[in-house]
Amino acid sequence: MKAYQIGTQEGLGSLTAVERPEPVAGPGMALVKVRAIGLNHRDLSIISGRYGARRPEQRIPVSEGVGEVLALGDGATGVAVGDRVTSGHFVTWLGGSFSPSAFATDLGVTHDGWLAEKIVIPAAALVKLPDSLSDAQAAPLAAAGLTAWHALVEFGRIRAGDWVLALGTGGVSIFALQIAKMHGARVVITSSSDEKLAQAKALGADATVNYLAQPNWEAAVVAATGQGADLVVETGGQATLSQSIAAASANGRIAIIGALAGAASTGLPNFGTIIGKNLTLHGIAAGSRAMLVDFVAAAASNKLVPVVSATYPFDQAPQAYAHLQSGSGMGKVMITL
Repeated sequence: MKAYQIGTQEGLGSLTAVERPEPVAGPGMALVKVRAIGLNHRDLSIISGRYGARRPEQRIPVSEGVGEVLALGDGATGVAVGDRVTSGHFVTWLGGSFSPSAFATDLGVTHDGWLAEKIVIPAAALVKLPDSLSDAQAAPLAAAGLTAWHALVEFGRIRAGDWVLALGTGGVSIFALQIAKMHGARVVITSSSDEKLAQAKALGADATVNYLAQPNWEAAVVAATGQGADLVVETGGQATLSQSIAAASANGRIAIIGALAGAASTGLPNFGTIIGKNLTLHGIAAGSRAMLVDFVAAAASNKLVPVVSATYPFDQAPQAYAHLQSGSGMGKVMITL
């Protein structure tokens, strides 16, 4: 079968097209024919050697996708041949509280991922998709979308009328905007691009802040909301956390997800504000299968249409990676087979 591997992990040029033997579903496993794939920023980090330890060069990358079950191994249950399915990338985290052991079975990192014509996944990890969700609607849900769902719904306990602050217009942040609006919440979103902010407005954002034009964007968030954000989707990391703390309301919740803005130049000068505002800071590591089941149901009932900036055919996967790295688009970059 055709696949890509991460190679020497020195950047975009490391992604290598290869031919692999046809995979076989072992006990408890499902063989899935891949139909659509979603890229995430961690996929860029992996092929650049910036996602923890370097991985074997033959590792097949990518953490989310949609496919059709072709075969089941002995003892595999829960899905049937012909079912259209997806899964979270932590394939052993089926439900309950997070455990660091989830990182031991991480699709696209410790185990081969979706960037191939076929993939083998534990059948217990798979989630059957309703016919009402197309491949394009379903493929982006299982990584960036699930992370946003975990942040807002499972951790944040979002309520109608809450103010949600989303940093940037990447996959997680745009999903956060869409999930927040599904729950009747209000959203303020940041970007360095007025064009992207206009697109966010069209998606339902109640307020926008250009952080280049307003470097003290936390003050603009407080002014726009009148109180600060009840929920902050913190995708910037250490470099933006201090401003997110300042932008949060009393009793606010900050979901710490990524580090797209790089390292902090100083410590947290407003560390005491965490106590003074009674804030809750919580790390978010994707989500469980049980969370994905709930998110898929919500996406279907609300007719959620993920924002996709570009779609590439499988043989142009390197160009898809380059598009994501350029930062020129908003939302997700997709690959189809």
